[in-house]
Amino acid sequence: MVQALNSAMDVMLARNPDVVIFGEDVGFYGGVFRVTEGLQKKHGDHRVFDAPIAEGGMLGAAVGMGAYGLRPIVEIQFADYIYPATDQLISEAARLRYRSGGEFWAPITVRAPCGGGIFGGQTHSQSVEAIFTHVCGLKTVIPSNPYDAKGLLISAVEDDDPVVFFEPKRLYNGPFDGHPDRPSVPWTQHPQSEVPEGYYSVPLGKAAVVRPGDAVTVLAYGTMVHVALAAAEEAGIDAEVIDLRTLLPLDIDTVVDSVKKTGRCVVAHEATRTCGYGAELTALVQEYCFYHLEAPIVRVTGWDTPYPHIFEWEYFPGPQRVADGMRRALEG
Repeated sequence: MVQALNSAMDVMLARNPDVVIFGEDVGFYGGVFRVTEGLQKKHGDHRVFDAPIAEGGMLGAAVGMGAYGLRPIVEIQFADYIYPATDQLISEAARLRYRSGGEFWAPITVRAPCGGGIFGGQTHSQSVEAIFTHVCGLKTVIPSNPYDAKGLLISAVEDDDPVVFFEPKRLYNGPFDGHPDRPSVPWTQHPQSEVPEGYYSVPLGKAAVVRPGDAVTVLAYGTMVHVALAAAEEAGIDAEVIDLRTLLPLDIDTVVDSVKKTGRCVVAHEATRTCGYGAELTALVQEYCFYHLEAPIVRVTGWDTPYPHIFEWEYFPGPQRVADGMRRALEG
């Protein structure tokens, strides 16, 4: 995943002289997770450079760059630190095209590692995607595998509107099925680790059916895609697992087609439950699929607490909780 994201930025820096990358430690150091490693050496410190620890200033500069005609890629070191940048991102970047009557726009991509699974505690483990899916003018993307990560990031950089691109850090070095007691599995053993070296794109706003099934639909994204797949396999449930990939704009057609087929739906995400993105998914499924539902929609999420350190795996919605959610949907 790290190599795929690095390749996407390398490709776009080479293809488009208007692309620049900046953030905390992304230049000489190559980023805290090494996602930008080698890019400054290859493309120069005027294209890939370090920024002060001032997320609001970084996004404010990016808005000006976008209006001027550049395509900045801004790295927020952890999604937990994006809050100081939300005013510029929401009040300025997301509204620029609207408030200028199309005269200016903000082709900004904001990358941020998100989610838990690395014992980062409350300030290095948050999933904050729901905040940005609430904002008109922003697009929100969360990939689950290297192939999609590269293609979606290229599409994000090419998009003329601001895109918030969350990267589940537990997936950087391999798929994670939600079993922390098992040895880590590298991406090299996964079919979606085969990533072309050159340019390709995965369209924004298009979900993927990663496991066909007829008994129940599971809507997931990021790390939870792999957890849902493990839960279905271990529980022996004929679940259809959908990787949303883009949360906004949402591929509602794929969601509706699946739920109409199965008649049951489980929504799984790592973020806290109340007002999480799953609440919007639940409302949409209820709105579009009411007469096809055979049971209440089930949400499997994190708890309404700060992300704990010592109780990380009690918070994380693992395969057992997802499987229990599927059973509730089947029995409802």
